[in-house]
Amino acid sequence: MSVNDERQEWLLRKPNYALSKLLKIAAWVITGMVLVLVGMMRRPDLRIPLPEGVDLGFLPAVNSSINATVAVLLVAAIFAVKSGRIRLHRNLMLTAMGLSVLFLLGYVAYHFTNAEIKFGDIDHDGFVTPEESAEVGTARPVYLVLLITHIIAAGVSLPLILLAFSAAWTNRFEAHRRLARWVFPIWLYVAITGPICYLLLRPYYS
Repeated sequence: MSVNDERQEWLLRKPNYALSKLLKIAAWVITGMVLVLVGMMRRPDLRIPLPEGVDLGFLPAVNSSINATVAVLLVAAIFAVKSGRIRLHRNLMLTAMGLSVLFLLGYVAYHFTNAEIKFGDIDHDGFVTPEESAEVGTARPVYLVLLITHIIAAGVSLPLILLAFSAAWTNRFEAHRRLARWVFPIWLYVAITGPICYLLLRPYYS
């Protein structure tokens, strides 16, 4: 099947408006649940103690790697759809969404069981050298800008990603394209800045 035939085959599929309504509701319900979880896990009194010998300290590195992989998949997916390879685009996006679910599970698991790591915390007897202090003072504004914009973009992108997925899954391709123009750059920004924030914060993990 040629690229044009493949594109035409997808465009001829009939929209499923009934399923689309259900998926839209599910998108907002999921968004609300995730936002509540994120708010809850920042409360120290809700932290869950782990059994002795269990350590989830590996999760930030894993989550960062997942984010980086999602960024690569998103770029590959946009090239695939622009070249008319719709099935490849769909598979890449489904993989990106599956990895994003794994990221969310790992992110929640880590933050519900570990104290929040703050940029600039020094982990050696509380003594801070002048060089370390200067380095923290220089890098902290950069880190905070990246972190704040990353968090805002992640919150904004979540419902948009789910709505764009809903539109594509129910063959509402024009609606999907309109949403994707906004979703793609925001999601890509989140996927790129996540690993950058991790690398900046990495020296402060115990």
